[in-house]
Amino acid sequence: MNELFSLDLAQASQGLKHRAFSAHDLTLACLNRLKSTEPKIAACLTVLEEEALKQATALDQAGYDPSRPLWGLPLTIKDVFCLKGAPTTAGSKQLAHYHSAFEATVVTRLRAAGAIFLAKTNCDEFAMGSSTEFSAFGPTHNPYNLDRVPGGSSGGAAASVAARQAPGAFGTDTGGSIRQPAGLCGCVGLKPTYGRVSRYGIVAYASSFDQAGPLARTVADCGRLLAAVAGPDDRDSTVSRAPLGDYLNLEPVNPKDLVLGLPREFWTADLAPPVRDVLEEAKNLLTKAGVKFVEIDLPSLKFAVATYYVLATAEASSNLARYDGVRYGFRKSEARDLLEVYAKTRQTGLGAEARRRVLLGTFALSSGYYEAYFRKAAQVRRLIAVDVQKALESCHYIFAPVSSLSAWPLGSFLDDPLTIYQMDLMTIPLNLYGGPGLSLPAGLGSDKLPVGAQLWGRPLDEVGLLAAGSLLEKIWPPLAPPPLEDFS
Repeated sequence: MNELFSLDLAQASQGLKHRAFSAHDLTLACLNRLKSTEPKIAACLTVLEEEALKQATALDQAGYDPSRPLWGLPLTIKDVFCLKGAPTTAGSKQLAHYHSAFEATVVTRLRAAGAIFLAKTNCDEFAMGSSTEFSAFGPTHNPYNLDRVPGGSSGGAAASVAARQAPGAFGTDTGGSIRQPAGLCGCVGLKPTYGRVSRYGIVAYASSFDQAGPLARTVADCGRLLAAVAGPDDRDSTVSRAPLGDYLNLEPVNPKDLVLGLPREFWTADLAPPVRDVLEEAKNLLTKAGVKFVEIDLPSLKFAVATYYVLATAEASSNLARYDGVRYGFRKSEARDLLEVYAKTRQTGLGAEARRRVLLGTFALSSGYYEAYFRKAAQVRRLIAVDVQKALESCHYIFAPVSSLSAWPLGSFLDDPLTIYQMDLMTIPLNLYGGPGLSLPAGLGSDKLPVGAQLWGRPLDEVGLLAAGSLLEKIWPPLAPPPLEDFS
């Protein structure tokens, strides 16, 4: 049954439905795959083997239930989602021993749909990073090349899907943290519209940006996962109550009816040769199939990175204030007074990148600087959103690179945070806008690393976005899996 780990969600679901194998067989195959690849990939922080097998056995005993769309399907989930009784570390020493007493809405809904949780995956500390190198528990490695980063902050989730540890995963996207690792690891990642999926029970980084979403091997599988978790939640007042679409039965798109916008600011950027070559070939294949391209302008794009890093760090400063060594989490006890408890706890419990972002955000919110930084950034955010909205009036979706680089060597930019921040340029504007985005593999570059392309859509148009993505997926050649067969 070892080959079962290679099935995507749709294939696995069909096999379970027709009793070609059991939920226990599938779960065990994925766990064995996880064990054989994990020592070198380090995608997972907590493996839930006993619970997963127990859950699979219970499902088998109860019998296949067609009313549960994820019945018996194993998933991994980023370690910012609270899962009752299991550790929830958010990749931080600050929460190293925290076990949640409640569950995130996403977790509850996935359980109700019949999903099985294999493991909680590694991430940059408090989801603050673009490489999964800023985890307190060590970096995750890219399955296509173990010397390269998987992207971040949902790098563990993307690596687990790419390495065939699980057919699907959930992550969060604050400034590209689903789309970018999906692009660098060669899988599909969906950032839903802000408010389409509940944030209840997710460790917060920047509350007006954070959005949960799926990663999988196909666009249809992302739709299947979104359908299980989307919708209103009384415990999250920011969730949209707009009607849900049919994410499972996508209408085919005629390529001759599809118009994609090419932002000049992205396509004239300094793209690495392997990235540019793959994306140019991908565009050529779409053009031959009948897809039309139009050039569009996003004039305020040059302000996007600065705007995001003022607003997101300000929100992070507020959200991380609760980790003070008094209420819960890590506490540095060798202190003379309360102020020293606060200072030493945060100095010791938070890593360098998390401290850097908290300090940036605290400065932006401080007296005398709020008007100059936070307020101005909030105004520019609106201008960027208007630019994206205007650009979408001349096309159905915006087509862009996910990153100007393919997966870079581990450690390359650890001492150069500004370079890492700048590499978020191609994902951040969509988070400032709030609409949905889909990252999918466009091919392997000359360096044998995946190159991702992304589509941006209008708010709440996940159905159209997924349908367009499915078309691109059919036109482009399938991506070869990572060379992991000899790993043990």
